[in-house]
Amino acid sequence: MTTIVQIEVMRVAIGFDAGRRVTEDSGARAGDAFNAASKQLARMESLLVKVVLSDGRVGWGEGFGHACNPATFAMLAGAVGRFFIGMPFDAAAQPEVLNATAQRAFHSYGSTGPMMYALSAIDIALWDLAGQAAGTPLYRMLGASRTRVDVYASLVSYDNDPAEVARQVRRVHAEGFTRIKLHETSADAIRAAREALPAEVELMVDVNCPWSAEEAATQAARIRSQGLTWLEEPVWPPDNYAGLAQVRRCGVPIAAGENAAGIAGIRQCLESGAVDVLQPSVAKLGGVTAIREAITLANRHGVRVVPHCFFYGPGLLATAHIVASLPDTVALEMPAVRFDALLHPAMALRPTLTLPDTPGLGFAPDEDVLRSNLIDHAIVR
Repeated sequence: MTTIVQIEVMRVAIGFDAGRRVTEDSGARAGDAFNAASKQLARMESLLVKVVLSDGRVGWGEGFGHACNPATFAMLAGAVGRFFIGMPFDAAAQPEVLNATAQRAFHSYGSTGPMMYALSAIDIALWDLAGQAAGTPLYRMLGASRTRVDVYASLVSYDNDPAEVARQVRRVHAEGFTRIKLHETSADAIRAAREALPAEVELMVDVNCPWSAEEAATQAARIRSQGLTWLEEPVWPPDNYAGLAQVRRCGVPIAAGENAAGIAGIRQCLESGAVDVLQPSVAKLGGVTAIREAITLANRHGVRVVPHCFFYGPGLLATAHIVASLPDTVALEMPAVRFDALLHPAMALRPTLTLPDTPGLGFAPDEDVLRSNLIDHAIVR
């Protein structure tokens, strides 16, 4: 019988360049330091999990994320890691079975936050192992036939500076991107981006939950003429689905879902008529198992799914495999930055990503890059 014998947990932080001009005044909101799109960040973290089986096979996963990584790391290096040690692994029946067992065991910790992020990382690793056992890439296990996915460039924040935002969208468009997402909140910055781009280029805006439903409706009306593909998470709190539905009635497509509290949160979001675009996150919601369930629910409600992905490790590859199983019009989100070093080849920002044709995820980290950018490490046996 094959069992899980070791779980290795690694925090990695890699420097990056977002093409920003150095300025004296940041203009940033106080909470932006905790947002991965913030100008205050010079390195971006990834929380990696390596699950080792008794037969020597290895699966990789990634948990969310960024400023929360120390807490998620503690879960994986502690209770969550210990829970999975010694568990039997049967690729034919799992990872869904192990995921369900773990969520029941840890139900008192809630359906979101570091515990769920840790379970997400393990689930991704188990799907990697399941693909290896089946001798097939994950995207084929998910029913996909395409091996290449389009990428949309997810820009960091440029402090609502219209001239700088225009410069940045021109930069990524010149690199071949025809779908671009901003992390700005001002109508002037959004308008500047729209005017800087050809009409056929899709423009999305993630505002990161800054407004009440009433304020969001006012802001949505101001930018309705810009023809956005979607306005992402305009309402605080993020699970105010009635508020999102109210804003949606203003005529601007609404996207949300990365902060849903488990599958129950996804179901509530859909049943509330809150979104035009559902954005489940593989590293936050419960891994590949949860994303598959979210897609099934969204299909029943006729809602488009475009997964959230502002991370760069195995979670990026898992999301790419999932995107390949969705309609061809769905693109993969990638942070629009240039990393100082590539942990794996798929990190290189390009308008398209070709999926590895190896069993499982196909994640193979550069050991030198991993070692030189490691900031925390634990092994659970």
